[in-house]
Amino acid sequence: MKYPQFYLGIDISNRDFAASIFTAPGAPILSLTQISNDISGFERFEFWLNSNKVKSDNSIICMEATGVYGEALSYWLTAKGYKVAVEPPLKVKRSFSDKSHKNDKADSKKISEYAFRYFDELNIWRPKPAIVEKINVLLMTREQLVEQKTAMQNTFTALQKKTVQASLANGIYKKNIEQFQVQIKKIEKEIKKTIEADPDLNRTFQHLILIPGVALLLAANFLVVTNGFENELAVNYRKAAAYIGICPYQHSSGTSVYKKPGIPNYGPPRMRKLLHLASRSVVTHSKRFSGYYKQKVAQGKPGKLVLNNVSNKILKIMCAIVRTDSPYVDNYVSINPNSMKFNT
Repeated sequence: MKYPQFYLGIDISNRDFAASIFTAPGAPILSLTQISNDISGFERFEFWLNSNKVKSDNSIICMEATGVYGEALSYWLTAKGYKVAVEPPLKVKRSFSDKSHKNDKADSKKISEYAFRYFDELNIWRPKPAIVEKINVLLMTREQLVEQKTAMQNTFTALQKKTVQASLANGIYKKNIEQFQVQIKKIEKEIKKTIEADPDLNRTFQHLILIPGVALLLAANFLVVTNGFENELAVNYRKAAAYIGICPYQHSSGTSVYKKPGIPNYGPPRMRKLLHLASRSVVTHSKRFSGYYKQKVAQGKPGKLVLNNVSNKILKIMCAIVRTDSPYVDNYVSINPNSMKFNT
């Protein structure tokens, strides 16, 4: 891997961003602040890069994952040929001491130094296909509508228990809840329609929803997480489990430090939630998973742990389906060729 000459760190917000150029430990770090987060600011930023001899073939630009704030800049820089890395904020934060200055300029310097220190581990950002972005927006919108509907339903249920009733208020809540449900159904139909419009995505999607516990939402979210079933997470179960946050990690040292293995609190929460719901469904309705769940609980395993194991099993099947590009086969048993004996 060719190491670049310049390592740029960007600390971005809704209105503007700051940028710093790092070249080597001990060397001066150049910074530019209050760059507007729009096209005019991007052009000013490019002029500053050119003035300091920073080009697309001799640099790496790094920023933290801040939702939509850095999206426009990432697209713009990628279109110009620059390599852009988008890193988890917690990972960047843990790379430095907490006892330091906290402002846009200082943060951009830290990110530029982080890019230098962890260059070989950086996640290079690539634009998602338009269809994946559309499905992601639809899923986000549906989730927000469901949250609002749930909040309104809870309030409506509480009001109905009051001694003094207000028919007007009850009617408004009831009507809005029904309207939320209509909008949620419309979004689900649009998600399905969007996927079916792409033959390749639809083929894999149809394979996935044959898996017990996997339905529209889980398969669609897996499509988004794996960038249209194209990145490594789609076929590498271990990396997918670690990324989603359902892979248990040990915490022990010697004989004095020990905690039960647990899952980390990071990764895409929608996928974790949907996998958990899928696991609860299959241990109730699938004979295969129900038997596994009962067996492990009978052995003294905590139910929550067993459900997480089931979530991992479902994800493993999903990755296998994408990797083999074949539909789910019930009661399929994988055979290790090394364990087979042949008569000679």
